[in-house]
Parts: sequence; structure tokens; C-alpha cells
Amino acid sequence: MPLKSSYSDELKKTDQSLIALLSDRILLLASEQPSLDEQLADVAPLLAQAGIPESVWADLVKSCHASLTPKSATNYVIPRQVTIVGGHGRMGRLFKEQLSLVGHNVSVLEYDDWEYADKLLTQAELVLVSVPIEYTVDVIKRAAKYLAPTTALCDITSIKTQPTQAMLEYHCGPVMGLHPMFGPNIKSFLGQKVVVCRGRNDDSFQWLLDFLKGKGGELIVCTPEEHDQMMVIIQATQHFCRFSLGVFLAQSRVEIEHSLTMSTPNYRQEIDIVKRLFSQNPNLCVDIMLATEERCNAISFLAKTYSRLARLVARKDREALIKEFENTQSFLEGKINSFLQPLNTTAQMHTNISI
Repeated sequence: MPLKSSYSDELKKTDQSLIALLSDRILLLASEQPSLDEQLADVAPLLAQAGIPESVWADLVKSCHASLTPKSATNYVIPRQVTIVGGHGRMGRLFKEQLSLVGHNVSVLEYDDWEYADKLLTQAELVLVSVPIEYTVDVIKRAAKYLAPTTALCDITSIKTQPTQAMLEYHCGPVMGLHPMFGPNIKSFLGQKVVVCRGRNDDSFQWLLDFLKGKGGELIVCTPEEHDQMMVIIQATQHFCRFSLGVFLAQSRVEIEHSLTMSTPNYRQEIDIVKRLFSQNPNLCVDIMLATEERCNAISFLAKTYSRLARLVARKDREALIKEFENTQSFLEGKINSFLQPLNTTAQMHTNISI
């Protein structure tokens, strides 16, 4: 059914005003360039009052941000010789694709290519290690034998202390640890966080950091130890929670599609997160949970907490459950405002170092 002309005119005027405001917003972004977290913070109450879903606002903010990135992408870049160890894995392919798109010469070294290691590693300006956690340190040791003192060596594993120590020990040249805080299914680095752990000769990585920032990524600097401590909560326990929920749903034979027809937004979001977790490589998911003793211990403590609370439920101990709720409520009371904003837990570790 065609729109009434009066309504169409009103909508057209609204669109014209919106376009003008968007133009102003993009111009302001070009000069101020705040992070995406800053742009998305403190607006939840306003959006709720206006009846606007947070996802709509987030998409709008990201689109405005994205409109600025092509300008930096068109700048001339000096082509670098890059070798990605494990470049045929999903994350390795993502970095190969993104680096190649802007003109860098990217080669791949896989587990059956070591006979060509001298050719692929000796002449590289950057060697990026992108292999499963359990192989990372061994691969670093093996690759370091071929590297020139000027070659920049970097890993993108989800633990940082052991890989960074290994790189510093076995390679005398530039070293840096990175942890992309996203999966390999993204289309670009826009709005994505990358944790940066400095090692040695940071200037050798400036072009890589500039590339990530130019693509819209947000760089967060911390020590390897701080990173690993935070990832126990940010990654390992969260993986276990969703892993457990997925196993429960499968064992219970829950009719997921039917449940979504009458679901709350929170439930739909949780199911979407679980679905994305189980769309990944199972080895990656399990390795993230088992990567360090600290992660295993934290997951064990979380499981004991579940069991303790489940026993209270089984006993129908209403008073004890309310007490647990109130104790947690008291703990979270001073932090509730930050929970209403898009979280950036590792930002608390950010140092005032220019990147």
C-alpha cells in the first residue's frame, strides 16, 4: 500500500534533517576521532526513552566511523614483506587478506612448508605467528632460527606471557605480542579491539599498528601478565559458561527455534552468542579454556559456585538464594553505571603511551 502523501512529506523532511545531522557528525568525527566505546557510552537511557534499539544506534555510530576509514586506506603504503606462520588457518587468512588488500606482500608458511622456511622467513620484514596455543612456543623457537636481527616477530595468540617470553628469549630482534579480541569471521577491523603487549624495538611495528588503527581498530596496551590475568575472566570463564549452556541445550533436546518465537531480547542474544561459539573450531574453544593453569582453576571455581547455588535451588532454600543475590547486588552496586555502557574491561589496563 503506498504511503499517504502527507506522511511521505513528513518522513522526507525528517530524513533531510537526519542527513544534515549525520553530515555534521561525520565532520566532527574527522577532527575529534573519539573511540567507538566513547561514542557508544552513556546513551542507553536516552535510547530506551526514545524507543530506539541499542543495535540501531550502534550500527549508525559504526557506519559513521567507517565513512572515515577509506581516506586513510587510500594513502600510499610502503609494501612490506610479511610471512604468516599458520596463514591457512582462519585467523591467519583474515590477516593475510587484510594486509594484502593494502599492498603488502604476504607469504604463508604451514606445517608442511618448513623445507622452504629459509626462503619464507629470512627475507621477511614481519613474521606473524598464527598457530594454535599449544604449538605457539615451539613454532616461535623453530622460526627464530631463520630470522634476521632486523625481522619483527609477532604472535596473535590468546595468551601472551609465554609467547612473549619465548620471542624475547629466542629472537634478538623486534618483538611484540598481539591479541585480536575478535573471531576470524569479521569483515574488517572496524570497531575491533587488539591488545598490544610490547616486547622490544616497538618502532619496527609502528606500520602494523598504524595499519590496524587506519582500518578502524582500537589498540589497547598492557603487559603480557595483565593481559593473561584479565583473559581468565574475559575469555576462559565466559567460554565455559556458554560451552556449558550449549551442552545443556543439546542434551535437553531443546527446540531452539520454537523457544525463540516467545523469547526475550536477552535470551535471543545469549542463544546467538552460543551459536557463534559452536560455529568455531572445537580445538580453538577447548584450547582457550585449557590454555593456562589459572584458567583451569578459575573454571573449576566457577563450576563449584554453580554446584553450590544449584544445591540451594534443589533444597528450595529461598532465604539463602536471596542472601546470595543481595551480597552480589552489594558488590555490583558501585559498578552498575559502567555495566550500562559497552564494556571495555581491558581498557582499565591502558597506559598513556602513544601508538
